[in-house]
Amino acid sequence: MQILQDWGFHKDWWRNQRGEFWVIGQMFLGIGFVLLPVVPVGEVPMSIRFWGAITAGIGALGLGWGGLWHLGENLTPLPHPKDTGRLITTGAYRVVRHPIYSSVILATLAWAIWQMSLSHAIASLVFLVFFDRKSAQEEVWLMDRFPEYQEYRRSVKKLIPAIY
Repeated sequence: MQILQDWGFHKDWWRNQRGEFWVIGQMFLGIGFVLLPVVPVGEVPMSIRFWGAITAGIGALGLGWGGLWHLGENLTPLPHPKDTGRLITTGAYRVVRHPIYSSVILATLAWAIWQMSLSHAIASLVFLVFFDRKSAQEEVWLMDRFPEYQEYRRSVKKLIPAIY
């Protein structure tokens, strides 16, 4: 499959040399999130639920779209950068170093708020931990590949704008 090769996957993907297992884990987390039952937290006025979910959802869309747009040909689901890739520090990458990961976390949080679901809120935290670990591996490879990544890393937060 050409698209998988374009994304950096190799025929010996099971060796996990480019972080293929992170992609498999991410798929399982996504499927698990969709299948999770709603465990109600309690009653919250619809206006608060609505605006909380909308705010998180708009943030998710903005970071996700911005991350995808600015990556362009550099896009790969693997944490290992493409061999032909270049370092992107503009657009959404000025807000956080991993805007696509942040968008998934915000999207799961938006759903948890909308449903007022404890199980989905916990799953959002699981996604946060998962993407924190995946991005840690990714950053090792980015620092090896791009010497300027160290300075970028000092000046831009990892996953949560202005916080972390």
